[in-house]
Amino acid sequence: MKVTIVGCSGSFPGPDSPSSCYLLEAEGFRMLLDFGNGSLGALQRHIGLYDVDAICLSHLHADHCLDMCSYHVVRTYSPKGPHPRVPVHAPADAPLRLARAYDMPAEPGMETSFDFAPLAPGTFEVGPFRVTAAPMNHPVETYGFRVSYGGRSVAYSADTGETDELVRLAAGVDLLLCEASFPDVPGLPADLHLTGRQAAEHAARAEAGTLVLTHLVPWHDPARILADASRAGFPGRMELARSGAVYDLG
Repeated sequence: MKVTIVGCSGSFPGPDSPSSCYLLEAEGFRMLLDFGNGSLGALQRHIGLYDVDAICLSHLHADHCLDMCSYHVVRTYSPKGPHPRVPVHAPADAPLRLARAYDMPAEPGMETSFDFAPLAPGTFEVGPFRVTAAPMNHPVETYGFRVSYGGRSVAYSADTGETDELVRLAAGVDLLLCEASFPDVPGLPADLHLTGRQAAEHAARAEAGTLVLTHLVPWHDPARILADASRAGFPGRMELARSGAVYDLG
C-alpha cells in the first residue's frame, strides 16, 4: 500500500500545499481520502485525471470536499465524453450539499459523476482496501478512517478534537495521519481541533508506528506544531506532513 499526501493544509490552501487530500494505492486501485479545495491540481502530479477509482469524504467542510465540484466537471465534460461514475463514501448530506456548492439542481446533481453511499460507523470494502469509519469529535458529522491492505494499515483522523475514538481507530497502525491544527496555548476552543501535543498523545496511546502531523493551518508556524508534539513522549517516527510526500507501507 502506498500513501501520497496530495494536500495537507488546514482550513484553506497554503502557499506550499492545497487543502486535505490523500491518495492510497494498492493493486492498481486508487482511492482518495478527502478532496479539499486546490487538491485536484496537485493530484495530477501523481495520477491521471481519470484514474480515481473511489473517494471517501470525512466531512463536508470546504477544505475537505470542495474539489468534488471541479472533479464533476472533469468527469462530465471531458472531450471524450462523460466518464463512469466514481463510488463516493460520504456523509448522507453530500449529494445535496455538493450540488448546492456547484449551484446546480439537486436532481440529478452530481450523481451523474458520482455514486454516493452514506457513511456510518463500521467497516466496508473499497476495491482491495478494508475501510473502517469512526465518528470524530468535530462540530459537524465527521468520520476518521482506518484503511488496511496486505497486513498494513493507515489511519486518518480527519478533523477532530480529543477523542478516545481516534485512539481505538488508530490502534497499532503503521501510519497515522493526524490533524494538528493548533499551537499548544491556553484558551483553545474545545471539541474542534488538536494541538501537536494532543496529536502525539493520541498516537502514543494508539501505539502507532509513524505519526504524520497534518491539517497544518498556514497562519501557524509548523515548527511550533512539531516542537509541541515532540514534548508529548511519542516514541515512534514523527514528522510534519508535506504535499508530495510518499509513504510505501509495503
